[in-house]
Amino acid sequence: MCGIVGYVGSGQALPVLLDGMARLEYRGYDSAGVAVVSDNSVTVVRKAGHLEALTKELAGMELPGTTGIGHTRWATHGAPTDGNAHPHCDCSESIAIVHNGIIENHDVLRAKLVREGHSFSSETDTEVVAHLIESIIDEESCLLIVAVTKVVQVLEGAYALVCIRAEEPGCIVVARQVSPLIVGAADGMGLVASGIPALLVYTRDIVPLEDNQIGEIRAEGIRLFDFQGNEAPVSTVRVEWNLEAAEKGGYEDFMLKEIFEQPQALRDTMRGHFDRQGRVKLDDVNWKPGVLERIDKIVVVACGTSYHSGMMAKHSIEHWTRIPVELDLASEFRYRDPVLDDRSLVIGIAQSGETADTLAAIRFAREMGATVIAVTNVVGSSITRDAAAVIFTHAGPEIGVAATKTFLAQLVALNTLALYLAQERGSMSRDKMIETITAMNALPKQVEEVLAIRGDVRRAAKRYADATDVLFIGRGVGMTVAMEGALKLKEISYIHAEGYAAGELKHGAIALIEPGVPVVAIVTGQKLYDKMLANVEEVRARGAETIMVAPRGDERARALANELFEVPPTKPLLTPILDTVTLQLFAYFVAKEKGLSPDKPRNLAKSVTVE
Repeated sequence: MCGIVGYVGSGQALPVLLDGMARLEYRGYDSAGVAVVSDNSVTVVRKAGHLEALTKELAGMELPGTTGIGHTRWATHGAPTDGNAHPHCDCSESIAIVHNGIIENHDVLRAKLVREGHSFSSETDTEVVAHLIESIIDEESCLLIVAVTKVVQVLEGAYALVCIRAEEPGCIVVARQVSPLIVGAADGMGLVASGIPALLVYTRDIVPLEDNQIGEIRAEGIRLFDFQGNEAPVSTVRVEWNLEAAEKGGYEDFMLKEIFEQPQALRDTMRGHFDRQGRVKLDDVNWKPGVLERIDKIVVVACGTSYHSGMMAKHSIEHWTRIPVELDLASEFRYRDPVLDDRSLVIGIAQSGETADTLAAIRFAREMGATVIAVTNVVGSSITRDAAAVIFTHAGPEIGVAATKTFLAQLVALNTLALYLAQERGSMSRDKMIETITAMNALPKQVEEVLAIRGDVRRAAKRYADATDVLFIGRGVGMTVAMEGALKLKEISYIHAEGYAAGELKHGAIALIEPGVPVVAIVTGQKLYDKMLANVEEVRARGAETIMVAPRGDERARALANELFEVPPTKPLLTPILDTVTLQLFAYFVAKEKGLSPDKPRNLAKSVTVE
């Protein structure tokens, strides 16, 4: 899986493919390749490594064709080698295909094809599809779209397929089942991509393919069909992002740029949700009659950083609404036999809107009768079509693989939802509601204040960049900040880091403390303040060096700190938004001290579209 680009038109395909693939590099990948149709043949070039390796391989080659496909791969079947990179071909090398997702029954299909005389050159599940298409065309002398329509009938799993054929040089055929795929048309060209940034230079009007949909893309236009061959309407979505939003804008890395974009991301996400009378509005959420009144349980499902935003939101939702909240990793949710009914509200969180595990979880919840609401950053993504209602985080495109601004925007969106539920159910006093909304409206300015202490954070990063292990501790909502901080550090600096509830140290983790081990301590609120500082004393007594994240002016925290990150005071349940920014900066500067690329950490993908 990872990035897909396709072009058909009157100009050369290769420059468009390479440009689009570069714009999808944020997804993370381990190899890249292109296939171009010219002179009734398909030329395939592919290389393990980053796009630079492919570009070097292409240097001096003549590929004048006007139809082509490109792919950046994140390995799921087969090691990241030249041979396993996409595109893949059939035996005759006249059909080329790129693919995101997983063909679950590829072993059975491969065995059948081998018995029929097909020869495979890779370990991938993708190559199976190329041979299946070849087999049908050989038997029926049909067009590519007819063959693809027949092939999808036997495929099991999630996939986005993009195919070209030497004998049909003006045509690209696409198919989607779960894995995201979009198409577009502009100025005599047809376009295909797995992500919006690849198309923005050419068009703002995109067509997201639905599940079980096939498309025929030509320079003259787009035709869509369902898997049974029935023609479907072509519905466009207008994208308001501009190209500048997908560029670094003077910052050294996308991650740093996106950290500094967080104040605006919060403003944009909150915009229109709070009126002057102190009421919360969710105008885009159309609740079915009686849903709000009968909710007796909320379940949050998410993966990775989105899981941590759900963990933080659990505190505010329960405190403000008095509705019990369960939190589940989306990858585990379906397998624990959860108890759901029409009184359950399930919140699915996915910044891309395409996370396969989260999509599967909310589809399961919907089948069980639960009301499903999604929180996502991408209009037109799969999760928006699977949920009964959607709250968008208006953070704009996020290029860095490690989530930053989308995470903070998720927290604001989830807190907005919590306040709305409290308002509609009458579980929060009017004065407390206004007080909390006022505090939320102050957050963008306070994040700017946190960004102003980046010099303190950089100094600490320089001091501890050579650490082999870092422990993050906190209590209450501070524990969730600790877990997110640990994830960020391990993601982009490759330092082993763990987030713990500080009260659990004595039950095992304190055995890891030895002189010089850095411990990042999150001090939030007054409820557990003394207990938290006692936990800090425990690790200091065993030789740990402490990095304290605490409200501005906290002298007791300062006295216990080897390094101190001060944040503006706010309501306790909102402090994670400010505390997290310091740890994003810390992870970023540690990675830079180690000479690593924070935008493209190894082995990670921005949008995980396989389970």
